[in-house]
Amino acid sequence: MEVLYKSTRDDSKTVQASQAILKGLSEDGGLFVPDHIPSLEKSLRELSDMEYREIAYEVMKLFLTDFTEQELKDCINKAYDSKFDTEEIAPLVEADHAYYLELFHGATIAFKDMALSILPHLMITSARKNHVEDEIVILTATSGDTGKAALAGFADVEGTKIIVFYPKNGVSPIQEKQMVTQKGNNTYVIGIHGNFDDAQTGVKQIFSDKDLEKEMKDRGFCFSSANSINIGRLVPQIVYYVYSYVKLLQEGKIEDGETINVVVPTGNFGNILAAFYAKNMGVPIDKLICASNENKVLYDFFRTGSYDRNRDFMLTSSPSMDILISSNLERLIYRIAENDAKKNAELMAALTREGSYHITEEMKVQLADFYGNYADEQETADRIKELYEKTGYIIDTHTAVASAVYQKYKAETGDGKKTVIASTASPFKFTRSVMNAIDAKYDSMSDFELVDELSGLANVKVPKAIEEIRSAPVIHDTICDKSKMKETVKEILGL
Repeated sequence: MEVLYKSTRDDSKTVQASQAILKGLSEDGGLFVPDHIPSLEKSLRELSDMEYREIAYEVMKLFLTDFTEQELKDCINKAYDSKFDTEEIAPLVEADHAYYLELFHGATIAFKDMALSILPHLMITSARKNHVEDEIVILTATSGDTGKAALAGFADVEGTKIIVFYPKNGVSPIQEKQMVTQKGNNTYVIGIHGNFDDAQTGVKQIFSDKDLEKEMKDRGFCFSSANSINIGRLVPQIVYYVYSYVKLLQEGKIEDGETINVVVPTGNFGNILAAFYAKNMGVPIDKLICASNENKVLYDFFRTGSYDRNRDFMLTSSPSMDILISSNLERLIYRIAENDAKKNAELMAALTREGSYHITEEMKVQLADFYGNYADEQETADRIKELYEKTGYIIDTHTAVASAVYQKYKAETGDGKKTVIASTASPFKFTRSVMNAIDAKYDSMSDFELVDELSGLANVKVPKAIEEIRSAPVIHDTICDKSKMKETVKEILGL
């Protein structure tokens, strides 16, 4: 059955998957959502005999129904190839009574690679299908990982340019080095004076600027997004939650149909939303455990039903989660508002106008699948140290937030179900925070000395992504004020 896409703010029109991927964001500012969530066609037992690429096809074909089998398989095979440093693509590692789903074995050692390796191929295929002649300008805000993964995915892809904005002082040194050394004649990286929410808001304003859209059209350009608001980012993320379940089944860790819990370190809400979609496709997931850092706007939302970004913005050791406006939550709000676009639009308008909104008691009841909690900086560091000392396994700061929250969940509920924790970045991406958590003596070392020390401690080879940037020259050094983002884009495009 065909899946069509509609906006969360005006569902009077539908578009096909390829059109939703090309647009990124709906004209009314809403996000594209499927008109229904399809059920898995093959049984979990059948899927357990498949490798990652085959499972990706079985999941993605149900959402991207206007892609031919050949088109979709080509995209999948080009995405999940030797750029991943493990054959499994997303290995599951058991440590301290939980299963860590390692989503960081791609080109930029963060979970964003899982979707951003395939998005350029989905987008170029979508452009051909819709006879798009204009050059596609990918415009993205990043809190650290999306930017590099998108840059790597779109670098030198014909018919595209990519412009990435990041908070100048809001990413780790290695995240920044990865971005500013990015090669590619079509890549542009700009640091802004502001935080991630400023960058994200600026990008959304540029997208909704009708005068700029016309000016670009006249010059042969059109915008699209590589942020997690693009449905072409969200659909590939569903795959690894299906994969993690059937992998546990294949290895005899669970019985067929046994429910598991999933823990996700959460900022923009896309990654945990993908797990929610997997559950609704038929994967036996019980609790979706939403882990926040000290920017705990989601924890407060799940506890009270009020979403309120009127608070201090905290810079933490898990910068990819330093977010107060969780864009993808809108897709869940639309759903729990009984797919009422008018009601959702009112709530989002309140968020823009007042910085907060409040859901009804009826909507709150529908959040029963979710559990929210947070870990502060000390708890995050303590969990890295504790897990290392217990097992020798070293995790990054974002994964540590999830792991610490999982400990709280177990203590609070006594729930002993098998649990998958989304491990969203390599510890090599946040070496200083990780090594300092293990022992303060490491703080005197340089960033790359820490890399080598971590490699020895974890008994893990230094990833290629880190080796490449040791001596790479800085290519991108543009900085702008958050109020000048549009002017910077126009300058890049020669408008």
